[in-house]
Amino acid sequence: MIPIRPRRSALYMPGSNARAIEKAKTLAADVVIFDLEDAVAPDLKEQARDQVCAAVQAGGYGRRELVIRINALESPWGAVDLAAAVAAAPDAILVPKVSSAETLAAVGLRLRKLGAAECTRIWAMIETPQAILRAESIASAAHDVDTRLSCFVLGTNDLAKDTRTRLLPGRAAMLPWLMTALAAARAHGIDILDGVYNTLSDESGFRAECEQGRDCGFDGKTLIHPDQIAAANGIFAPSEDEIESARAIVAAFEQPENRAKGAISLNGRMVERLHAEMARRTLALAEAISKQTT
Repeated sequence: MIPIRPRRSALYMPGSNARAIEKAKTLAADVVIFDLEDAVAPDLKEQARDQVCAAVQAGGYGRRELVIRINALESPWGAVDLAAAVAAAPDAILVPKVSSAETLAAVGLRLRKLGAAECTRIWAMIETPQAILRAESIASAAHDVDTRLSCFVLGTNDLAKDTRTRLLPGRAAMLPWLMTALAAARAHGIDILDGVYNTLSDESGFRAECEQGRDCGFDGKTLIHPDQIAAANGIFAPSEDEIESARAIVAAFEQPENRAKGAISLNGRMVERLHAEMARRTLALAEAISKQTT
């Protein structure tokens, strides 16, 4: 099994806010996304780039995964952002407005020319109608070693804007698009993070959307405020009951009399070997989370 890295909570931090960049060292988010794009005014782009890259190079963020979201490559800042991010060597570079596999191929070519560190991966924002319609093609770029694609990030606000869809509780209109992106990600072995929840004062609504995202199969949720971290971490982690059940399933299949069986009866229900595979992943995620918090 490929080692699992928890991505329950991915907090956007404005790259122009030096205090927020420093505060991220103390927060319990699994992922910190230093944003050079939407959260930064045009006249602060250069300053934000410099202080984000300096912070990533200086370190001090513990086990947190560090991601730099650059501006679109076709923007006035994108190419310089990418070069600076490559030099800083974060865990990943988040590319906005990815609407085709060709965009990622172009990024991969630049990474090769810039001599990017092998540890730096590429994450793709899925936030346009074209991206949804081409989700499988975009996800398939993960098999190209140069693209380094390892994660999709849903940009639900941009999707709503471009499609004129209302962001209502339950997200009924958007669910088909969310699941299309998720199926594409899973088909090609990459992670996927749900979009942000905009209403900071609505804790119950946020928790409900996290529950929905987890039920759908997302690995975690992108966040806009530190107050959202604890709920996301709890909801996207296996519960104690799930861990106990997973241990029982794995232990049952490891019994000598069951090792060659495809299905067994356990506590009054039929359990197949695929359930054992799911259980092992649950236990691996729980272990990775435990290491993340120590």
